[in-house]
Amino acid sequence: MTESQLNEVFLCPLPPVPGKKQNTIRMGKIHFETLAIRTQSERTHQKEHSVPLYLTSSFTFDSAEEGAGIFSEEIEGNLYSRFTNPNSDEFAEKLRLLEGAEAGVATATGMAGIYTVFAALLKTGDHIVASSAIFGSSKKVIDSILPNHGIEFTFVDVDDTEGWEKAIQPSTKLLFVETPSNPTLKIADLEFLSNLCVQNELIYVVDNCFATPYLQQPIQHGADLVLHSATKYIDGQGRVLGGAILGKKNYVDACYDFIRKTGASLSPFNAWVLSKSLETLAVRMDRHCSNAEKIYQYLENHEEVEKVIYPHSPSHPQYELAKKQMKFGGGLVGCELKGGKERGARFLNALKIHSLTANLGDTRSIATHPASTTHSKLSEAEQLEVGITPGFIRFSVGLEHADDLIEDIEQALKASK
Repeated sequence: MTESQLNEVFLCPLPPVPGKKQNTIRMGKIHFETLAIRTQSERTHQKEHSVPLYLTSSFTFDSAEEGAGIFSEEIEGNLYSRFTNPNSDEFAEKLRLLEGAEAGVATATGMAGIYTVFAALLKTGDHIVASSAIFGSSKKVIDSILPNHGIEFTFVDVDDTEGWEKAIQPSTKLLFVETPSNPTLKIADLEFLSNLCVQNELIYVVDNCFATPYLQQPIQHGADLVLHSATKYIDGQGRVLGGAILGKKNYVDACYDFIRKTGASLSPFNAWVLSKSLETLAVRMDRHCSNAEKIYQYLENHEEVEKVIYPHSPSHPQYELAKKQMKFGGGLVGCELKGGKERGARFLNALKIHSLTANLGDTRSIATHPASTTHSKLSEAEQLEVGITPGFIRFSVGLEHADDLIEDIEQALKASK
């Protein structure tokens, strides 16, 4: 959401008054950080300051008529936690506001969200165009699972303008892109792709996991749907799994219907954790980004590093585009070590502070070797096609002191020679 939109009038909920319609207070200016903290479900009669956990599988009705009305959707109300729950509803609503979307629904994981979009909006005979630079599991859903249902696909290099245009067929229904991409941090031109989708009447879907709504709002650049693996920066502490689908109401409604029928819904506990996590998203992303800038600057001219990749580095091939679309450069830094795969393994084994895990977006800094972990299911040719070389390392820069992280990288570089 842009600052001008955040400054528009916003209705902020107040505690409910028994027997009266929900009260509101009219605010003249509201910012991202305030939305993330003050968007909450209605308080109960206990007048709690922090929203409680609703760990229940179902909800009761005051009468048979109310139950029938809720089932028929003529009456609003909670029914069953696979359908609705105050915790998951609050999380989805908060993220909806932060992304500037019409509607939103929470999912069990980020991959559940991605598959839900494809399954809910595509049918046999449809064709999808997707960036080749995407998360390994996303790629496998597209090229290994969707074809089982008669859905065809074409992968395109994210910055190949002509390739995107040529890939569109009469049966093309949806365009899918991830920006910045995992793990090589390629940047998609969101407005160019939006225009392409409008011209060809395509559903435009953007995975915004790496940037989060604090750094980038794809809907403001024309996206129909935005996806999140909330497991990453939105949680920010490596505790729970979760995902979200946000965007145009008609598409989100179709996704909600699929989730309701298939059970890809977010658990109340995880939703409660993630909603609380959103309250600190802005301050965490500020630190992630400032630390990442120091890391890339340190690595940029290091004699043991072939190249460094960071969206807001002038050396990034899409630097100007990244500056245009992203508030800051993000918390991920990629680098190619001299010495290939063997050097990369020695380097990882020598690290003392950085964690070795396939996750990202944690308070703890993480070093990952994508070729042997997150993208290991891709062939070597497929890896090279999207820029994953044998010595490529992805740093998810955490919230520790930057000097300590740099010292850890320096000693590991020396030890791995």
